[in-house]
Amino acid sequence: MKTPIYFDNHATTPMDPRVLEAMLPYFSEKFGNAASRNHAYGWESEQAVETARKQIAALIGANPKEIVFTSGATESNNLALKGVAEMYAERGNHIITVATEHKAVLDTCKKLEKHGCQVTYLPLQQDGLVDLDQLRESFTNRTILVSIMYANNEIGVIQPVAEIGKMCKERGVLFHTDGVQAVGKIPVDVQRDNIDLMSLTGHKIYGPKGVGALYVRRRNPRVQLTAQIDGGGHERGMRSGTLNTPGIVGFGKAAELCHQEMAEESVRLRELRDRLKVRLESELDEVFINGSMEHRLPHNLNMSFAYVEGESLLMGINDIAVSSGSACTSATLEPSYVLKALGVGDDLAHTSIRFGIGRFNTVEEVDYVANRVIETVRKLRDLSPLYEMAKEGIDISKIEWVAEAAH
Repeated sequence: MKTPIYFDNHATTPMDPRVLEAMLPYFSEKFGNAASRNHAYGWESEQAVETARKQIAALIGANPKEIVFTSGATESNNLALKGVAEMYAERGNHIITVATEHKAVLDTCKKLEKHGCQVTYLPLQQDGLVDLDQLRESFTNRTILVSIMYANNEIGVIQPVAEIGKMCKERGVLFHTDGVQAVGKIPVDVQRDNIDLMSLTGHKIYGPKGVGALYVRRRNPRVQLTAQIDGGGHERGMRSGTLNTPGIVGFGKAAELCHQEMAEESVRLRELRDRLKVRLESELDEVFINGSMEHRLPHNLNMSFAYVEGESLLMGINDIAVSSGSACTSATLEPSYVLKALGVGDDLAHTSIRFGIGRFNTVEEVDYVANRVIETVRKLRDLSPLYEMAKEGIDISKIEWVAEAAH
Protein backbone atom coordinates (compact mmCIF):
# COMPACT_ATOMS: atom_id res chain seq x y z
CA MET A 1 0.00 0.00 0.00
CA LYS A 2 1.39 3.38 -1.08
CA THR A 3 0.78 6.71 0.62
CA PRO A 4 -0.59 9.30 0.21
CA ILE A 5 -3.91 7.50 -0.10
CA TYR A 6 -6.41 9.13 -2.44
CA PHE A 7 -9.88 9.50 -0.92
CA ASP A 8 -10.99 12.63 -2.79
CA ASN A 9 -12.77 11.06 -5.77
CA HIS A 10 -15.48 13.75 -5.84
CA ALA A 11 -12.85 16.34 -6.77
CA THR A 12 -11.42 14.26 -9.59
CA THR A 13 -10.66 10.62 -10.34
CA PRO A 14 -7.46 8.97 -11.55
CA MET A 15 -7.64 7.97 -15.19
CA ASP A 16 -8.45 4.32 -15.84
CA PRO A 17 -5.52 2.76 -17.77
CA ARG A 18 -8.04 1.41 -20.32
CA VAL A 19 -9.14 4.99 -21.02
CA LEU A 20 -5.56 6.14 -21.58
CA GLU A 21 -4.98 3.21 -23.95
CA ALA A 22 -8.01 4.22 -26.04
CA MET A 23 -6.82 7.85 -26.20
CA LEU A 24 -3.15 7.39 -27.12
CA PRO A 25 -3.51 6.83 -30.90
CA TYR A 26 -5.42 10.13 -31.22
CA PHE A 27 -2.42 12.09 -29.94
CA SER A 28 -0.12 10.68 -32.61
CA GLU A 29 -1.01 8.84 -35.83
CA LYS A 30 -4.76 9.59 -35.70
CA PHE A 31 -4.36 13.36 -35.30
CA GLY A 32 -6.96 14.62 -37.83
CA ASN A 33 -9.44 17.42 -37.16
CA ALA A 34 -12.93 15.92 -36.78
CA ALA A 35 -14.31 18.86 -38.82
CA SER A 36 -12.07 18.11 -41.84
CA ARG A 37 -14.63 16.52 -44.13
CA ASN A 38 -12.57 15.90 -47.27
CA HIS A 39 -9.88 13.39 -46.29
CA ALA A 40 -9.31 10.18 -44.35
CA TYR A 41 -7.61 11.87 -41.36
CA GLY A 42 -10.72 13.95 -40.69
CA TRP A 43 -13.12 11.05 -41.29
CA GLU A 44 -11.19 8.86 -38.86
CA SER A 45 -11.41 11.50 -36.08
CA GLU A 46 -15.05 12.23 -36.85
CA GLN A 47 -15.84 8.51 -36.58
CA ALA A 48 -14.07 8.33 -33.19
CA VAL A 49 -16.06 11.34 -31.93
CA GLU A 50 -19.36 9.78 -33.05
CA THR A 51 -18.47 6.50 -31.32
CA ALA A 52 -17.86 8.43 -28.07
CA ARG A 53 -21.17 10.25 -28.54
CA LYS A 54 -22.93 6.86 -28.67
CA GLN A 55 -21.05 5.58 -25.59
CA ILE A 56 -22.01 8.62 -23.51
CA ALA A 57 -25.61 8.62 -24.74
CA ALA A 58 -25.96 4.92 -23.84
CA LEU A 59 -24.89 5.63 -20.26
CA ILE A 60 -27.75 8.12 -19.70
CA GLY A 61 -30.49 6.73 -21.97
CA ALA A 62 -30.16 9.49 -24.57
CA ASN A 63 -29.91 9.71 -28.36
CA PRO A 64 -26.30 10.33 -29.52
CA LYS A 65 -27.51 13.45 -31.40
CA GLU A 66 -28.48 14.93 -28.00
CA ILE A 67 -24.85 15.02 -26.78
CA VAL A 68 -23.02 18.33 -27.26
CA PHE A 69 -19.31 18.26 -26.41
CA THR A 70 -17.83 21.02 -24.23
CA SER A 71 -14.63 21.67 -22.28
CA GLY A 72 -16.19 20.38 -19.03
CA ALA A 73 -19.22 20.68 -16.77
CA THR A 74 -18.61 24.34 -15.89
CA GLU A 75 -19.00 25.24 -19.56
CA SER A 76 -21.99 22.87 -19.87
CA ASN A 77 -23.71 24.58 -16.91
CA ASN A 78 -23.04 27.99 -18.43
CA LEU A 79 -24.34 26.91 -21.83
CA ALA A 80 -27.49 25.37 -20.32
CA LEU A 81 -28.44 28.30 -18.07
CA LYS A 82 -27.38 31.22 -20.26
CA GLY A 83 -28.48 29.43 -23.44
CA VAL A 84 -32.00 28.89 -22.08
CA ALA A 85 -32.25 32.35 -20.49
CA GLU A 86 -31.44 34.01 -23.83
CA MET A 87 -33.47 31.69 -26.06
CA TYR A 88 -36.62 31.76 -23.92
CA ALA A 89 -36.42 35.38 -22.75
CA GLU A 90 -39.75 36.23 -24.37
CA ARG A 91 -41.49 33.43 -22.50
CA GLY A 92 -40.15 34.38 -19.07
CA ASN A 93 -37.13 35.31 -16.96
CA HIS A 94 -37.54 33.24 -13.77
CA ILE A 95 -35.13 30.44 -12.82
CA ILE A 96 -35.41 28.15 -9.79
CA THR A 97 -32.30 26.57 -8.28
CA VAL A 98 -31.01 25.39 -4.90
CA ALA A 99 -28.70 27.19 -2.45
CA THR A 100 -26.27 24.24 -2.40
CA GLU A 101 -25.60 23.99 -6.13
CA HIS A 102 -22.03 23.88 -7.44
CA LYS A 103 -20.52 27.34 -7.92
CA ALA A 104 -20.67 26.79 -11.70
CA VAL A 105 -24.47 27.03 -11.39
CA LEU A 106 -24.69 29.59 -8.56
CA ASP A 107 -22.22 32.02 -10.14
CA THR A 108 -23.94 31.68 -13.52
CA CYS A 109 -27.28 32.48 -11.85
CA LYS A 110 -25.72 35.54 -10.17
CA LYS A 111 -24.52 36.70 -13.59
CA LEU A 112 -27.99 36.16 -15.10
CA GLU A 113 -29.56 38.21 -12.29
CA LYS A 114 -27.43 41.16 -13.44
CA HIS A 115 -29.01 40.74 -16.88
CA GLY A 116 -32.58 40.88 -15.63
CA CYS A 117 -33.31 37.28 -14.66
CA GLN A 118 -35.07 36.53 -11.40
CA VAL A 119 -33.64 33.58 -9.52
CA THR A 120 -35.20 31.70 -6.60
CA TYR A 121 -32.60 29.91 -4.44
CA LEU A 122 -34.44 27.17 -2.55
CA PRO A 123 -33.14 26.12 0.87
CA LEU A 124 -32.63 22.45 1.71
CA GLN A 125 -34.15 20.33 4.42
CA GLN A 126 -31.86 19.08 7.18
CA ASP A 127 -31.26 15.78 5.35
CA GLY A 128 -30.01 17.66 2.28
CA LEU A 129 -33.11 17.00 0.16
CA VAL A 130 -35.13 19.68 -1.56
CA ASP A 131 -38.66 20.23 -0.23
CA LEU A 132 -40.91 19.33 -3.18
CA ASP A 133 -43.86 21.34 -1.80
CA GLN A 134 -41.64 24.41 -1.57
CA LEU A 135 -40.44 23.82 -5.13
CA ARG A 136 -44.05 23.48 -6.31
CA GLU A 137 -44.94 26.81 -4.73
CA SER A 138 -41.95 28.54 -6.32
CA PHE A 139 -43.17 28.24 -9.92
CA THR A 140 -44.62 31.37 -11.49
CA ASN A 141 -46.02 31.98 -14.96
CA ARG A 142 -42.59 33.46 -15.81
CA THR A 143 -40.58 30.35 -14.82
CA ILE A 144 -38.57 28.99 -17.75
CA LEU A 145 -35.98 26.76 -16.07
CA VAL A 146 -35.35 24.69 -12.95
CA SER A 147 -31.71 23.75 -12.30
CA ILE A 148 -31.15 21.26 -9.47
CA MET A 149 -28.11 19.00 -9.24
CA TYR A 150 -28.63 15.25 -9.34
CA ALA A 151 -26.28 14.51 -6.44
CA ASN A 152 -24.39 16.95 -4.25
CA ASN A 153 -20.60 17.08 -4.60
CA GLU A 154 -19.99 17.53 -0.85
CA ILE A 155 -22.62 15.48 0.99
CA GLY A 156 -23.44 13.02 -1.82
CA VAL A 157 -27.20 13.42 -1.31
CA ILE A 158 -29.27 12.35 -4.35
CA GLN A 159 -32.23 14.59 -5.11
CA PRO A 160 -35.70 13.24 -6.10
CA VAL A 161 -34.89 14.02 -9.73
CA ALA A 162 -37.77 12.01 -11.30
CA GLU A 163 -40.34 13.91 -9.21
CA ILE A 164 -38.71 17.25 -10.03
CA GLY A 165 -38.67 16.35 -13.76
CA LYS A 166 -42.34 15.36 -13.66
CA MET A 167 -43.27 18.60 -11.92
CA CYS A 168 -41.42 20.65 -14.55
CA LYS A 169 -42.93 18.70 -17.45
CA GLU A 170 -46.48 19.26 -16.15
CA ARG A 171 -45.81 23.01 -16.15
CA GLY A 172 -43.95 23.20 -19.46
CA VAL A 173 -40.79 24.35 -17.68
CA LEU A 174 -37.35 23.08 -18.75
CA PHE A 175 -35.39 20.99 -16.23
CA HIS A 176 -31.58 21.12 -16.11
CA THR A 177 -29.52 18.99 -13.76
CA ASP A 178 -25.80 19.05 -13.02
CA GLY A 179 -25.28 15.30 -13.30
CA VAL A 180 -21.53 15.32 -12.72
CA GLN A 181 -21.42 13.39 -9.43
CA ALA A 182 -24.23 10.94 -10.28
CA VAL A 183 -23.59 9.82 -13.86
CA GLY A 184 -21.50 6.66 -13.95
CA LYS A 185 -22.02 6.08 -10.21
CA ILE A 186 -25.78 5.36 -10.11
CA PRO A 187 -28.28 4.56 -12.90
CA VAL A 188 -29.31 7.79 -14.65
CA ASP A 189 -31.97 7.85 -17.38
CA VAL A 190 -32.93 11.18 -18.93
CA GLN A 191 -36.20 9.77 -20.33
CA ARG A 192 -37.39 8.21 -17.07
CA ASP A 193 -36.48 11.35 -15.11
CA ASN A 194 -37.86 13.90 -17.63
CA ILE A 195 -34.50 15.68 -17.77
CA ASP A 196 -34.23 18.26 -20.58
CA LEU A 197 -30.60 19.32 -20.06
CA MET A 198 -27.81 17.61 -18.13
CA SER A 199 -24.18 18.60 -17.58
CA LEU A 200 -21.50 15.88 -17.67
CA THR A 201 -17.72 15.72 -17.40
CA GLY A 202 -15.00 13.18 -18.13
CA HIS A 203 -12.71 13.55 -15.14
CA LYS A 204 -15.25 12.43 -12.51
CA ILE A 205 -15.69 9.02 -14.17
CA TYR A 206 -12.02 7.99 -14.54
CA GLY A 207 -11.66 9.84 -17.84
CA PRO A 208 -9.57 12.87 -18.87
CA LYS A 209 -9.88 16.44 -17.61
CA GLY A 210 -10.86 19.28 -19.93
CA VAL A 211 -13.70 17.49 -21.71
CA GLY A 212 -17.40 17.47 -20.88
CA ALA A 213 -20.79 17.36 -22.51
CA LEU A 214 -24.27 18.81 -22.29
CA TYR A 215 -27.24 16.56 -22.95
CA VAL A 216 -29.86 18.63 -24.82
CA ARG A 217 -33.28 17.01 -25.37
CA ARG A 218 -34.30 16.86 -29.04
CA ARG A 219 -37.98 15.98 -28.80
CA ASN A 220 -40.92 16.29 -26.47
CA PRO A 221 -39.93 19.08 -25.95
CA ARG A 222 -37.19 20.08 -28.38
CA VAL A 223 -34.84 22.27 -26.35
CA GLN A 224 -33.28 25.23 -28.11
CA LEU A 225 -30.22 27.09 -26.85
CA THR A 226 -28.47 30.31 -27.76
CA ALA A 227 -24.80 29.45 -28.34
CA GLN A 228 -22.32 31.02 -25.91
CA ILE A 229 -19.24 30.45 -28.10
CA ASP A 230 -19.45 31.53 -31.73
CA GLY A 231 -17.37 30.55 -34.73
CA GLY A 232 -17.74 27.69 -37.20
CA GLY A 233 -21.04 26.30 -35.94
CA HIS A 234 -19.63 23.04 -34.59
CA GLU A 235 -21.83 20.73 -32.47
CA ARG A 236 -24.98 21.59 -34.43
CA GLY A 237 -24.41 25.29 -33.87
CA MET A 238 -24.52 25.01 -30.08
CA ARG A 239 -20.80 25.06 -29.34
CA SER A 240 -18.16 26.16 -31.82
CA GLY A 241 -14.51 25.18 -31.58
CA THR A 242 -12.26 22.37 -32.81
CA LEU A 243 -13.16 19.23 -30.94
CA ASN A 244 -10.72 17.74 -28.44
CA THR A 245 -10.70 14.34 -30.16
CA PRO A 246 -8.35 12.47 -27.75
CA GLY A 247 -10.30 13.83 -24.77
CA ILE A 248 -13.65 12.92 -26.31
CA VAL A 249 -12.42 9.39 -27.12
CA GLY A 250 -11.31 9.03 -23.49
CA PHE A 251 -14.61 10.39 -22.16
CA GLY A 252 -16.49 7.92 -24.36
CA LYS A 253 -14.39 4.96 -23.21
CA ALA A 254 -14.82 6.02 -19.55
CA ALA A 255 -18.60 6.17 -20.06
CA GLU A 256 -18.62 2.72 -21.68
CA LEU A 257 -16.68 1.23 -18.75
CA CYS A 258 -19.12 2.80 -16.25
CA HIS A 259 -22.04 1.43 -18.24
CA GLN A 260 -20.56 -2.08 -18.08
CA GLU A 261 -19.22 -2.08 -14.51
CA MET A 262 -21.36 0.39 -12.52
CA ALA A 263 -23.75 -2.16 -10.97
CA GLU A 264 -20.90 -4.23 -9.55
CA GLU A 265 -18.69 -1.27 -8.70
CA SER A 266 -21.36 0.61 -6.72
CA VAL A 267 -21.94 -2.46 -4.50
CA ARG A 268 -18.20 -2.71 -3.78
CA LEU A 269 -17.83 1.03 -3.07
CA ARG A 270 -20.87 1.04 -0.78
CA GLU A 271 -19.32 -1.84 1.21
CA LEU A 272 -16.04 0.08 1.55
CA ARG A 273 -17.86 3.28 2.53
CA ASP A 274 -19.97 1.46 5.13
CA ARG A 275 -16.88 -0.26 6.52
CA LEU A 276 -15.29 3.16 7.07
CA LYS A 277 -18.48 4.56 8.61
CA VAL A 278 -18.90 1.65 11.05
CA ARG A 279 -15.27 1.92 12.21
CA LEU A 280 -15.46 5.68 12.80
CA GLU A 281 -18.84 5.54 14.55
CA SER A 282 -17.95 2.59 16.76
CA GLU A 283 -14.60 3.97 17.96
CA LEU A 284 -15.33 7.70 18.25
CA ASP A 285 -18.12 9.53 20.03
CA GLU A 286 -19.56 12.89 18.94
CA VAL A 287 -19.35 12.16 15.20
CA PHE A 288 -22.17 13.19 12.88
CA ILE A 289 -23.13 12.24 9.33
CA ASN A 290 -24.06 15.22 7.16
CA GLY A 291 -27.03 14.58 4.88
CA SER A 292 -29.32 11.61 4.30
CA MET A 293 -27.70 8.15 4.38
CA GLU A 294 -30.68 6.65 2.56
CA HIS A 295 -30.56 8.95 -0.49
CA ARG A 296 -26.81 9.03 -1.00
CA LEU A 297 -24.11 8.19 -3.51
CA PRO A 298 -22.58 4.80 -2.68
CA HIS A 299 -19.02 6.15 -2.42
CA ASN A 300 -19.63 9.28 -0.32
CA LEU A 301 -19.26 9.85 3.41
CA ASN A 302 -19.36 13.37 4.86
CA MET A 303 -18.77 13.43 8.59
CA SER A 304 -18.26 16.05 11.29
CA PHE A 305 -16.00 15.34 14.26
CA ALA A 306 -17.08 17.57 17.15
CA TYR A 307 -14.39 19.29 19.29
CA VAL A 308 -11.77 18.95 16.56
CA GLU A 309 -10.63 21.79 14.32
CA GLY A 310 -11.02 20.69 10.70
CA GLU A 311 -7.72 22.12 9.48
CA SER A 312 -5.82 20.46 12.36
CA LEU A 313 -7.46 17.16 11.51
CA LEU A 314 -6.48 17.50 7.84
CA MET A 315 -2.90 18.34 8.82
CA GLY A 316 -2.88 15.38 11.21
CA ILE A 317 -3.84 12.98 8.40
CA ASN A 318 -1.67 14.59 5.73
CA ASP A 319 -0.85 11.20 4.19
CA ILE A 320 -4.53 10.90 3.15
CA ALA A 321 -6.08 13.03 0.41
CA VAL A 322 -9.54 14.07 1.58
CA SER A 323 -11.25 17.43 1.57
CA SER A 324 -12.60 19.48 4.41
CA GLY A 325 -16.03 21.06 4.44
CA SER A 326 -14.34 24.39 4.97
CA ALA A 327 -12.62 26.15 2.10
CA CYS A 328 -9.99 28.85 2.39
CA THR A 329 -11.35 32.01 0.83
CA SER A 330 -9.13 35.09 0.86
CA ALA A 331 -7.26 33.99 3.99
CA THR A 332 -10.40 33.60 6.11
CA LEU A 333 -11.67 30.12 6.83
CA GLU A 334 -15.31 29.91 5.81
CA PRO A 335 -17.32 26.85 6.75
CA SER A 336 -18.89 25.01 3.80
CA TYR A 337 -21.94 26.81 2.41
CA VAL A 338 -23.48 23.39 1.69
CA LEU A 339 -23.30 22.32 5.35
CA LYS A 340 -24.52 25.70 6.57
CA ALA A 341 -27.54 25.32 4.27
CA LEU A 342 -28.33 22.04 6.09
CA GLY A 343 -28.41 23.97 9.37
CA VAL A 344 -25.04 22.61 10.56
CA GLY A 345 -23.51 25.14 12.97
CA ASP A 346 -20.18 26.81 12.15
CA ASP A 347 -18.31 24.81 14.81
CA LEU A 348 -19.41 21.47 13.40
CA ALA A 349 -19.16 22.58 9.77
CA HIS A 350 -15.51 23.46 10.42
CA THR A 351 -14.84 19.88 11.56
CA SER A 352 -16.30 18.07 8.58
CA ILE A 353 -14.41 15.77 6.25
CA ARG A 354 -15.61 14.48 2.89
CA PHE A 355 -14.43 10.97 2.12
CA GLY A 356 -14.79 10.07 -1.57
CA ILE A 357 -13.97 6.42 -2.23
CA GLY A 358 -13.15 5.33 -5.78
CA ARG A 359 -12.60 2.51 -8.24
CA PHE A 360 -8.99 1.91 -7.25
CA ASN A 361 -9.33 2.04 -3.46
CA THR A 362 -8.93 -1.14 -1.41
CA VAL A 363 -10.09 -2.60 1.92
CA GLU A 364 -6.54 -2.12 3.27
CA GLU A 365 -6.69 1.58 2.43
CA VAL A 366 -10.09 1.97 4.12
CA ASP A 367 -8.75 0.36 7.29
CA TYR A 368 -5.64 2.52 7.21
CA VAL A 369 -7.71 5.70 6.78
CA ALA A 370 -10.04 4.67 9.63
CA ASN A 371 -7.07 4.02 11.95
CA ARG A 372 -5.38 7.32 11.11
CA VAL A 373 -8.57 9.38 11.55
CA ILE A 374 -9.45 7.69 14.86
CA GLU A 375 -5.92 8.15 16.20
CA THR A 376 -5.75 11.82 15.10
CA VAL A 377 -9.21 12.77 16.42
CA ARG A 378 -8.38 11.21 19.81
CA LYS A 379 -5.06 13.05 19.96
CA LEU A 380 -6.66 16.41 19.10
CA ARG A 381 -9.48 15.90 21.61
CA ASP A 382 -6.96 15.15 24.33
CA LEU A 383 -5.69 18.69 23.76
CA SER A 384 -9.19 20.20 23.73
CA PRO A 385 -10.51 21.73 26.97
CA LEU A 386 -13.95 21.97 25.32
CA TYR A 387 -14.10 18.21 24.80
CA GLU A 388 -13.12 17.63 28.43
CA MET A 389 -15.83 20.03 29.66
CA ALA A 390 -18.45 18.41 27.42
CA LYS A 391 -17.53 14.98 28.81
CA GLU A 392 -18.04 16.37 32.33
CA GLY A 393 -21.55 17.44 31.33
CA ILE A 394 -20.87 21.18 31.31
CA ASP A 395 -23.06 23.09 28.81
CA ILE A 396 -20.43 24.83 26.70
CA SER A 397 -22.88 27.13 24.93
CA LYS A 398 -23.80 28.73 28.27
CA ILE A 399 -20.17 29.31 29.18
CA GLU A 400 -19.55 31.07 25.87
CA TRP A 401 -22.66 33.18 26.40
CA VAL A 402 -21.54 34.28 29.91
CA ALA A 403 -18.03 35.05 28.65
CA GLU A 404 -19.41 37.21 25.82
CA ALA A 405 -21.70 39.08 28.22
CA ALA A 406 -18.80 39.81 30.60
CA HIS A 407 -16.75 41.02 27.67
